Amino acid sequence: MSGRFSKRALLLGSCLVAVVGAAVPGTANAAEQENLPPVVQDLKTGSKDCATGDTQAYVSSPPVLAARLTDPVEDDRIGYPDQLSAEFEIWWSDATGAEQRRSFTTSPMYQDSIHRFQVPSDIPADTDIFWHVRANDGKANSAWSSEAPGAACRFMHDDQNPAAPVVSSPEYPEETLRVGGVGVYGSFTMDSPSPDVVDYVYSFIDGTHGTVRPVEPGGPATIRFAPLSTAPQTLRVQARDRSGRTSWPADYTFFPKAPSAPVSRWRLADEAGSTTAAADAGQAARVGRGVTFGGPVPSGTPLTSTAVLDGSGHGYLTTDAAAVDSGRTFGVGAWVRPAETGRDMTVLSQDTASGTAYALGLDGAQDATATWTFTLGGAKVSGGAPEAGEWAYLLGIYDTETGYAQLFVNGHEVGTKATAAPVAADGAFQIGRIRGTNGYRQRWHGEIGDVRTYDRLVVPQEVTELGGRRPALLGHWSFSTASDGITPENNGGSPLRLGPGASIYGTPDNSCHVDIDPDCTWKPYPLVGEGHLALDGETGHAVLDAPVVDTGDSFTLGVVVSIQDADATRPMTVLSQAGEHTDVFKLRYEPSTYAWQLIMPERDEAGAPETVVSQITMPSGSSGNGTPLAIVYDDATDTVKLYADGYTNAGATAHLRNGWTGTGPLQVGRAGAAEGWVEYLKGDVDEIQAFAGALGDDEIIGLGHETDPCLCV
Repeated sequence: MSGRFSKRALLLGSCLVAVVGAAVPGTANAAEQENLPPVVQDLKTGSKDCATGDTQAYVSSPPVLAARLTDPVEDDRIGYPDQLSAEFEIWWSDATGAEQRRSFTTSPMYQDSIHRFQVPSDIPADTDIFWHVRANDGKANSAWSSEAPGAACRFMHDDQNPAAPVVSSPEYPEETLRVGGVGVYGSFTMDSPSPDVVDYVYSFIDGTHGTVRPVEPGGPATIRFAPLSTAPQTLRVQARDRSGRTSWPADYTFFPKAPSAPVSRWRLADEAGSTTAAADAGQAARVGRGVTFGGPVPSGTPLTSTAVLDGSGHGYLTTDAAAVDSGRTFGVGAWVRPAETGRDMTVLSQDTASGTAYALGLDGAQDATATWTFTLGGAKVSGGAPEAGEWAYLLGIYDTETGYAQLFVNGHEVGTKATAAPVAADGAFQIGRIRGTNGYRQRWHGEIGDVRTYDRLVVPQEVTELGGRRPALLGHWSFSTASDGITPENNGGSPLRLGPGASIYGTPDNSCHVDIDPDCTWKPYPLVGEGHLALDGETGHAVLDAPVVDTGDSFTLGVVVSIQDADATRPMTVLSQAGEHTDVFKLRYEPSTYAWQLIMPERDEAGAPETVVSQITMPSGSSGNGTPLAIVYDDATDTVKLYADGYTNAGATAHLRNGWTGTGPLQVGRAGAAEGWVEYLKGDVDEIQAFAGALGDDEIIGLGHETDPCLCV
């Protein structure tokens, strides 16, 4: 038995033992059993385990020594547990060779406690110091922890910080303008003159950081780094010795050059009938008979023309040499639009003597969804969702420093980056086909434009710019004036026709004063600017003569709307655009959920499943002056978002796999072109803005004003 008992219990226990002892001769009293010595374990020198023999713990300051003490529990022992104390002893040889010893005994504590001893601050530096410990339970001492099979613990106090390292780089000399280049790796070597340095702690101003160890203590260490912008870069390095002491930081500043141009580039904007494709860089490409120049381009890009490949054995372009050294870091990209997705097709590839070094292409949808692909040797990255007739910018990047291959579609990384080994390019470069065991195959059917290869990293800003499409303003209606039932588009485009029950509400004359004119009544100002569209909720509407946006591609619509709280008693539509059988989209207020809703059917079919997103706000707006709403459909990412007051959220965002084109005109204030007009709006509308392309979050906040937002790629 063990534990804490009262004196009465101890006396009663003694009596019971005595009685039993009298009845059974030969039974020993527990109090007479031999005491077992305590045990010492878990020795620590500061935060480090006990180092013995040839190993040694290096410490940056006099350490706290620690040991856990336990006491074996003797069978049938009755009484309080023993309290244990620890006796620590340290020793060393001073400069004359004389041995110096110090000892310390801790206060008694119950067993299984950690006992500690702070080593005095006057111990010598750079000297081997040994220590051991033993335990005492008030009756007996344990053996010293240094007695066999144990050994004395050993440490050395280091009281000097290492010297700051010297940093150098052949590619990026210090304080030198326009060196190296964005996306180009350079070697940075750090070397401290202190012989006991075991690692270097480094950080770049862009947030990249880490620790690197030299091959031998005190030696240099080298890291590789590629700057991601032309901004001045500062590398900060500290040397750290074996005791954990660090040097003063060494700062190394350099100024990268602008990113280099592609090493090969074919715009594929050649004259119709050309038999070669001109190269801005690299070698001109021979053109097969299945290639036609003068193809369409993705809107919102600098492209002026593309090449159309017919998918036949003659639909290809090729060079006599490699487009880029794929044995090192490289990137390859192009704008593409597949005419089909039911079979494997190759956008571009690089021949080797026995096969293919890398390829960018499409895995067809046979029993699954089609995906974009980037292959390098035996590694493959797959992701994204190709659609026939839909533009995409593909970019494959291989980084020899990390060993990863990555795939980007429309400026966004897709799939999971894959570990790959570099494959040297020693053959021809192919556009529109890939080399197989029995000749070329996987012929591309569709458009290809602006093929580029890079001999460096393509950095994130470039990835976004290459795959971005600048939205284009299609129309802006501010409802400031109307003439003969027509309100103009701000820039001279197609006007909106006002139906019965629709009128322009202009700036009122609030110059009267109630103290002068008792009939004076203050009237509200327009939602924005000098006027807005007022709709009566019965027949009031406005209509454009054509669709305002191509809903099968990316688009953005903005509007400011206000419904008086007393009128918000039924569903009312703000904007809609019709297909043949149903509205392709409908922006409405739903009073049952106190929310603005965007409804987009999945196909042009009555009763088709609908994608619905919503935003909860007051119908008259958070400030009573209307709510700026915006619809954004991004065909590249297959997402639709509804914004209110410039912001969206998870409940207002949804996946929309295939947008379809509604050919009906834009309707303001009503819905139901295919089924009959319904959901007439009783309220006010202002600042309708329409864009081809998807505006970003930071651009949406600029909608709802008489001026248009600054649009960036």
